[in-house]
Amino acid sequence: MTAPQLLLFAILGVLFVLLAWGRLRYDVVAFLALMAAVVGGLVPAREAFSGFGHPATITVVAVLIISKALSNSGAIDWVSRAIAPAAARTWSHVGALSGVAAIMSAFMNNVGALGLLMPAALQSARKAGRSPATILMPLSFGSILGGLVTLIGTPPNIIIAAYRGEIAEAPFGMFDFAPVGAVTAIVGLVFVATIGWRLVPTAAKNRITSEELFDIEGYVAEAKAPKGSAAYGKTLAEIEEMTKDIDALIVGIVRNKRLYQQPPDSEPIKASDRLVIEAGSQEIGQFASRLGLELAAHKDNQKNPLQSNDNALIEAVVAPGSRLEGRTVEELRVIRRHGFALLAVARQGTPYRGRLGTLRFRIGDVLLILGDVERAPEALAAFGALPLAERGISHGNRRDAIALIAIFAAAIAASSLGLLPTVVSLSLAAAAMVAAGLIPVRGLYEAVEWPVVVLLGSLIPVGGALQTTGATDVIAAAIHELTAGGSAVLVLALLMIVTMTLSDILNNAATAVVMAPIAVGVAQRLSVDSDPFLMAVAVAASCAFLTPIGHQNNALVMGPGGYRFGDYWRMGLPLEILIVAVSIPMILLVWPL
Repeated sequence: MTAPQLLLFAILGVLFVLLAWGRLRYDVVAFLALMAAVVGGLVPAREAFSGFGHPATITVVAVLIISKALSNSGAIDWVSRAIAPAAARTWSHVGALSGVAAIMSAFMNNVGALGLLMPAALQSARKAGRSPATILMPLSFGSILGGLVTLIGTPPNIIIAAYRGEIAEAPFGMFDFAPVGAVTAIVGLVFVATIGWRLVPTAAKNRITSEELFDIEGYVAEAKAPKGSAAYGKTLAEIEEMTKDIDALIVGIVRNKRLYQQPPDSEPIKASDRLVIEAGSQEIGQFASRLGLELAAHKDNQKNPLQSNDNALIEAVVAPGSRLEGRTVEELRVIRRHGFALLAVARQGTPYRGRLGTLRFRIGDVLLILGDVERAPEALAAFGALPLAERGISHGNRRDAIALIAIFAAAIAASSLGLLPTVVSLSLAAAAMVAAGLIPVRGLYEAVEWPVVVLLGSLIPVGGALQTTGATDVIAAAIHELTAGGSAVLVLALLMIVTMTLSDILNNAATAVVMAPIAVGVAQRLSVDSDPFLMAVAVAASCAFLTPIGHQNNALVMGPGGYRFGDYWRMGLPLEILIVAVSIPMILLVWPL
């Protein structure tokens, strides 16, 4: 191997290790890899940022904007009513939810589709007396399977289509993925609805529900600070300093029969005030004892101020790309700035009992927050959290749904008929939605998952270096030797397995960027058409079912479903085997070698 090839493999090796480690966010890792490739002379400096204007990157941005507009429109509010009859039996409940998720994910961002469906799914599970763990993992897998059907269903399809446009006469079209993707998705959905949900570990199904996680009466108390107590006349900041070694938090003050969940830190405590304290039972006692507080238990005929007309308890999950991820409440006071109080956190089905101020949030953490229900949608969007129950939170205005769907359908038709390139038609659709006032300009920028944009913009030039340095030939030769000169079908199967394995530990878009040139290199060495190999990479890169880190949707349901890291492979492994067994014959039928 040449020196540039060795350097590129070293950069990719470090990239894979850092992505699998997960301590640095994937967009930061990707950008560092790009800079290393530029400094090493593997990517020309003038082309360093060409990936940010690449058709694949622009298409992903347009799809995210359109998905956000559809989410805001209220076009899917009928889902809750539609799935209600199916909840009578577990298999039909799982099948209905997963099927709807798959249909939605074929035409919008699958993370957005899952976020929209989770409240309806959890609500239907509560009514049916069913554990959230039974339905959430199948729901996540269904949303991933649906993305296989169309070009815009998942970022790997967009990346593969754009890459084909660089090496062939034209990119893959909007529905070129459908013959293979639809059959694979249908078979996968049948498995999930009939067998897959039964493979969810019994321990996960028996874990406590959100109501038990957030038994708020057991962990919130009111207390008065009489004259002569250590807390009387002190400010909240002073009280926090006096009790910093106790895992207790003042989440509000009741003054003149009104709850203030965002009192100033400099406001002194009066004798008539009641402090609302969130803590474990022992910590509440320690807190009250140190400050000389008098605890006031609720009587049966007293109304808990936490349940007033103006305030509501809202459950939400930390979403991918949230500004909360990796940070603590003390570092990021966005929750308090919006007038909300964080009461409790659950992680992987277990209530967190430590000090909330020092907890570092992760994707999938379930939050219990207190605040004005009317302001909840705006506040949750600012936090980067998704509601887990409707509780009066509207998904949008239905009046715009028809106009949005019409614009989106026109874009799909223009792309499918070859009237406009997909990137142009979708960009025009996004612009039309903004121009028509169907999505606010501020919402336009909030809709874009900028870490994904940075990931693609950074790795596309690095993926191009695989070809310019000849590294793809080296990898293709190694794969050919590994199969001992076997048939192209055997090599195709091996390529799918390798791609799936990478996607289970890396970001699926990153896997597609790296594996696309390798797939073409392998096909050229075998002297066969590259299309079936690109299709194999597209399917395999999207099918990450073994771990919660392989796909954002798997991480998103981890907290609400109470899953452990090792729970996913039980359903995911047989599903991945089934996908390989079904998709390879379909690829060879539709895209012959």
